Amino acid sequence: MMLSLFAQPKTANWLSEQPGLIVALCVVLLIGIFVMVIFFSFIRLWIQSLLTGAKIGILDLVGMKLRNVDYSMIVRQKIALVQAGVKVTTEDLESHFLARGNVPKTSTAVIAAHKAGMDLPWKTAAAIDLAGRDILDAVKTSVNPKVIDCPDVAKGRQFLDAVCRNGIQLRCKARVTVRTKLERLVGGATEETIIARVGEGIVKAIGSADDHKQVLANPNLISQTVLHNALDSQTAFEIVSIDIADIEVGENIGAKLAADQAGADLRVAQAEAEKRRAAAVAREQEMIALVQENRAKVVLAEAEVPLAIANAFRDGRLGVMDYYNMKNLQSDTGMRNSIASGMGTNNDSTERPLN
Repeated sequence: MMLSLFAQPKTANWLSEQPGLIVALCVVLLIGIFVMVIFFSFIRLWIQSLLTGAKIGILDLVGMKLRNVDYSMIVRQKIALVQAGVKVTTEDLESHFLARGNVPKTSTAVIAAHKAGMDLPWKTAAAIDLAGRDILDAVKTSVNPKVIDCPDVAKGRQFLDAVCRNGIQLRCKARVTVRTKLERLVGGATEETIIARVGEGIVKAIGSADDHKQVLANPNLISQTVLHNALDSQTAFEIVSIDIADIEVGENIGAKLAADQAGADLRVAQAEAEKRRAAAVAREQEMIALVQENRAKVVLAEAEVPLAIANAFRDGRLGVMDYYNMKNLQSDTGMRNSIASGMGTNNDSTERPLN
């Protein structure tokens, strides 16, 4: 007992005299705890990747953890790709995740394309996904073509309106079957371009028809004509077929335009006639004003006659007898004119046509 009492202070003094050993023991303890955490955190995923041939090591998992990468998702997607027979490196998956891409959807799209026998490398699929396109929907559309309505009802248009050469309006709907071209998905035009081109082609084809009855009898001629115009160039789709879903007769645009033109011509003629009438009325008013002006001049001239007679009296160039003779002559002339006018009126009233 005495020995134990003397031994305890000696051991305590020995630990206090070697602080480096204490630090080393703490470091070893911390490393052991860290190793155990890593072991229990990643051992399951590492075993899964090892058994499935994904070939993702413990250090790779640790690195992804330090880079704030969803390592469990990367492991699952790598296992799915490897099991499907697609060769993709872990770095490609990780870089796509860090670029804020949708790794699960891209992996599903690549697997679906591989199973369908299409050539879709991971880099192409990743580029399509980062470009904002739905890569999985594109692959599905490439495998199973989809149908696009033309015109797009969501944009407010129900029919495509076109006029044949005989002036009859035709209203139709078309359905365009398209397949996605994965190699042109990045930078290619969208569905709106397909709808616009097909609509324009159908309108031109109907407009070139001589008779609307020909179009109604065989509407597929229009679709076949449009289909051979390479409307899918520089787009992300390949047009499989164009089908006229519905077609009906609209208005007689030719007759309506002819009636409108006739009405316009009538209004022009009426305007010209009104212009000529207004000109005639204005001319008549001018002539009336001219007559009144001339009458005023006559009145002024007649007003100067008494003045001239008075001046003649004062100057001695006209005597009293000469004045009376002039008045008698005027009276005789007025009487003769009155008699002549009365006789002419009586003759007109009493004359009878000879049998």
